[in-house]
Amino acid sequence: MRRAVGARRFALARGATYIGGLAKAGGKMEAAAAQLTELRRGTHEILLEADLVRKLSRGVPLRIKAGFDPTAPDLHLGHTVLINKMRQFQDLGHEVIFLIGDFTGMIGDPTGKSVTRPRLTPDEIAANARTYETQIYKILDPDRTRIDFNSRWMTALGAAGLIELAARYTVARMLERDDFEKRYKGGQPIAVHEFLYPLVQGYDSVALKADVELGGTDQKFNLLVGRSLQESYGQEPQVVLTMPLLEGLDGVNKMSKSLGNYIGIHEPAGDMFGKLMSVSDTLMWRYFELLSFRKTADIEALKSAVASGMNPRDAKFELGVEIVDRFHGAGAGPQARDEFVRRFSEGQLPQDIPEVAVAAGAGPVKLVLVVKEAQLAPSTSAAGRLIEQGGVRVDGQKVADRDLKLDVPGTYLIQVGKRGVARVTLT
Repeated sequence: MRRAVGARRFALARGATYIGGLAKAGGKMEAAAAQLTELRRGTHEILLEADLVRKLSRGVPLRIKAGFDPTAPDLHLGHTVLINKMRQFQDLGHEVIFLIGDFTGMIGDPTGKSVTRPRLTPDEIAANARTYETQIYKILDPDRTRIDFNSRWMTALGAAGLIELAARYTVARMLERDDFEKRYKGGQPIAVHEFLYPLVQGYDSVALKADVELGGTDQKFNLLVGRSLQESYGQEPQVVLTMPLLEGLDGVNKMSKSLGNYIGIHEPAGDMFGKLMSVSDTLMWRYFELLSFRKTADIEALKSAVASGMNPRDAKFELGVEIVDRFHGAGAGPQARDEFVRRFSEGQLPQDIPEVAVAAGAGPVKLVLVVKEAQLAPSTSAAGRLIEQGGVRVDGQKVADRDLKLDVPGTYLIQVGKRGVARVTLT
């Protein structure tokens, strides 16, 4: 794993003019206002907006920081909401730092957790971090992205420095954090090392002299700790931009691999397109706002067209093509769209049907379990609902009995809804 600062360096030095001449001599306030309009899009909250305007109006690139703990090897579209905003800052000429929290990853982010989170090993963190480096360049410009690791300064800080850092924040303020407060009042254990997480994240901003830090709405407390610590160390406090948490395919819960409602950025193009087409017509606009690189005016034009009678599916087609092209290369989106139409509008099966092996054990096995294990539904209960709604076919035949069992061993062609199909072998 690389540790050197500037493994990737931003092309412009601090003090250079913005790309596209957004902040040449004169007109800096106008340029700042134009940038602010773009940066508000999809942003939940800016703290403080007046500070951001002041920083932008100086006419020099700002240092934008976003941290990612390498807790899992793969990124999904929910993660890209932050990365998209980083790309937007990049396109406006600012310096972007993709910070891999290899040190904080060993602590474990306690945000939203009702119990102490298990810590990752250094080997797990290193392996996951390597995958992040290859995935982020599907969005970020590799020539204008700086990757750093917070172990670089935290290891150098040492025990004495960590104690000095801890002296700059109080337990009372730490317990103002919602999840800590709930656990404390509920008699749930809070390990001392969990208090270190927001302190280390905040110190990252001190070490990088960040002008702006991005994070999800659930990270607001940690981001504001960064502002507080920067003031404590005599730095100008960073501006905090919180980004919404993207809902998953169920339209209710945050996109999550553990909930099975996610779209992975490494998924096959056809699977990615099919999942995007399964998004509700209402949620589609949320995805446009947070995932699309289209201008706001273009999205509003699409909304007007749908309101005037355009099939929402056609707008969803445009979203699917854009996202698939981004992660699989130009031309992959239209190809996935055409395959989708062929499969589901014309009632044909795809040319390449995924082969899935499921270890079912002895005796017949319930179809709901097979559908879940084949990853055609997020849970057995969801599979049961799909069966009862007539959305599941086995070997071309629609089934309606959620208690149906399949013989073992055996191979079955299972179709779920309008996007899921697999040839499943039970052993």
